Amino acid sequence: MEFIYGTWHWSISGFLIGVILLILTYFGKTFGMSSNLRTLCSMAGAGKFSDFFKMDWREQKWSLAVVLGALVGGFIAYQFLSNGSGVQIHPNTIASLQTLGIDAPEGKLLPDALYSIETMQTPKGFAILLIGGLLIGFGTRYAGGCTSGHAIAGLSNLQLPSLVAVIGFFIGGLLMAHFLLPIIFN
Repeated sequence: MEFIYGTWHWSISGFLIGVILLILTYFGKTFGMSSNLRTLCSMAGAGKFSDFFKMDWREQKWSLAVVLGALVGGFIAYQFLSNGSGVQIHPNTIASLQTLGIDAPEGKLLPDALYSIETMQTPKGFAILLIGGLLIGFGTRYAGGCTSGHAIAGLSNLQLPSLVAVIGFFIGGLLMAHFLLPIIFN
């Protein structure tokens, strides 16, 4: 049972992701999470208000199974397949976060300095989450997909736009971690 509870080697996870992508390619489907919001909005009737949502959502409803699977799988893994040790963060990362005033999550998935109810009720905390959410939403549409869609599906199909997007994601992440995060939290 320790095999299930422990961290899997990257080669096992990578192989399983590759098998899933081969199956999706065989059936003419692509993998990605961000397009599901458009599908949900189209199902809810947003096409009456915006041409962007005028689409045949029935052709994309299969991808909602990916979202449902991620939610249900995450719940099962956390509730039933966890050994109780929590999230393991490298001590150097904890030290770097503490210099910014962000305490270690202490076994939780997210640090309280960013995601607690108290933080979200402060103007700064609310602004960080609101602006971050808007930037993620805009960036996903502007880039033509999310990180999982480009990095997993796009690169496996050798799409040059996905390579450019993934390079942009990494550069943006490095800039955020090394320059913007210290400004925001100091």
